[in-house]
Amino acid sequence: MMRILIDADGCPVVDAAVALAREYGVPCLILCDTSHRIEREGAQTLTCSKGADSVDFALVNLLRPGDIAVTQDYGLAALCLARRARALNQDGLRYTGDNIDALLLARHTARKIRAAGGRLRGPGRREARQDEAFIRALRGLLEEEME
Repeated sequence: MMRILIDADGCPVVDAAVALAREYGVPCLILCDTSHRIEREGAQTLTCSKGADSVDFALVNLLRPGDIAVTQDYGLAALCLARRARALNQDGLRYTGDNIDALLLARHTARKIRAAGGRLRGPGRREARQDEAFIRALRGLLEEEME
């Protein structure tokens, strides 16, 4: 059975993802580290040790083909795709084989700019339209699975 796994540290759509999982009767697993205890009714929480990528590694190790991962981490999304799972970011962008390489390259380029002392503008204030786009995208993936 398909599950929704949420990389919950810093994720603004945990509540929306859990609500949709409940609506569709899909098991939902929230993964966070010890500095972000996140629990929601209707979802199981797995708390990982604090440390770089501990949540990411735990999520990938739990992932099964057909699962849906919610993450804003491009590297984690690439690993999810390699495990034949679907991956979605908090703004409703579906990671695919067609876009993941460009996203990883953009991340690498941004790191190089920052390492050279450059500054990049961070994300703006979250808007309701981003939450709506996420809900539409996750609902679409869930509907595809139910067909």
